[in-house]
Amino acid sequence: MDKSFHIENRQDLYKNFEEGTILLLFAGNPIRMSADAFYSFYTNRNFLYLTGLSGSNTKGFIFMAQLKKTGPEEKIYILPPDMLAERWDGIRLKEDEVKELSGIENISFIENFEKDFHAAMNSGAYHTVGLDLFKLKPGESDDVAHSFIKYIDYNYPFMKTLNLYPQIRRQRTIKKPCEVEAMRKAIEITGQAIEAMMKAAKPGIYEYELRACFDDVLARDRVFMPGFPPIISVGENNFSIHYDGRMGRAEDGDMVLNDVGARYDEVGCDVSRGWPVNGKFSEKQALLYQAAYNTSEHMFKIIKPGMPMKDVDRLAKEYVYEELKEIGLCQSWEDVNKYIWHGGAHHVGYDTHDVVEAQGEIRPGMIFCVDVGIYCQEWGIGFRLEDNCLVTEDGCENLSRDIPRTIEEIERVMAK
Repeated sequence: MDKSFHIENRQDLYKNFEEGTILLLFAGNPIRMSADAFYSFYTNRNFLYLTGLSGSNTKGFIFMAQLKKTGPEEKIYILPPDMLAERWDGIRLKEDEVKELSGIENISFIENFEKDFHAAMNSGAYHTVGLDLFKLKPGESDDVAHSFIKYIDYNYPFMKTLNLYPQIRRQRTIKKPCEVEAMRKAIEITGQAIEAMMKAAKPGIYEYELRACFDDVLARDRVFMPGFPPIISVGENNFSIHYDGRMGRAEDGDMVLNDVGARYDEVGCDVSRGWPVNGKFSEKQALLYQAAYNTSEHMFKIIKPGMPMKDVDRLAKEYVYEELKEIGLCQSWEDVNKYIWHGGAHHVGYDTHDVVEAQGEIRPGMIFCVDVGIYCQEWGIGFRLEDNCLVTEDGCENLSRDIPRTIEEIERVMAK
């Protein structure tokens, strides 16, 4: 993304808070895995959205904006040069690089943050500190922001605090043109990887071999981290929705379940396809796949601005029910939950389940998945058909429509 994107995101954020407010966002710190080993560092997505800074050389970074009468005063706190540390952990971002990526001119080192923050707290010019205080569920360990709010409460009890997360979520709901273009590129790469897996699939192949095909295509496009851990399963493993194994071996007659997405310019997509490992749909596989395909096509015809977002799940499930009833699997509405195990839509972008304001009506510029999963254990068939939907002014566009998705297209690719 060009730095103008991140500058605009910050300007939109500032409009929603009063003069006398300080906004703080943290890139985050590495999480220890075991002994002296750490998980790969992953920059907080809201920090990235506002600053354009990400990657292993942003760990510990802090963004501070002081909202003054004369306008916002922005500063990024970064790690100082350290020859020994950089020898082990990699070259750190320099001040001019941070300025170029973020559009923020005022750069300081982390060691100065506490002093600067203390001076601001005691200046009498500020009454509120805003932080990104998201937690997925109660009881989660505190991240940097949650730890810091305790620091504020203890040391500056006169200072009010607020949560920036709802406003950032609102801003991330509607994708800007540069985000849409990055999504298109991510989908193009994902499609190449899916086709490579389709062509490689054959009875006897292991899940890890299909994963290697996926990784190879992404690497050739200089995508070294997918949008999320790929879900690539065969046979009975298809009945674990977020399966994370790799050792399954495909038997003749199995289906491959493939739920993957590349990341391009930090924007990730999420596409699912299912196909028979032997290249030909059996009669039962074709019945279920066609039911999912018909449902997906129906949804892309009816999604448009003004539709309640909650209706995407509901209407998809109702359509699948009618399809399954037609082929004799469902006798009544109560039967549908036996075959439909998850919702039919989630937003995508900087996060795979993107941080957005998902309630209310669908609006132009939203991008979310239309995800139709059918899991028929009695037939030993489980898969999902998932595409990325861009809402337009008068309807929607299936961004991943060119990735083989009909029975005929899949069989044609697998025959090559």
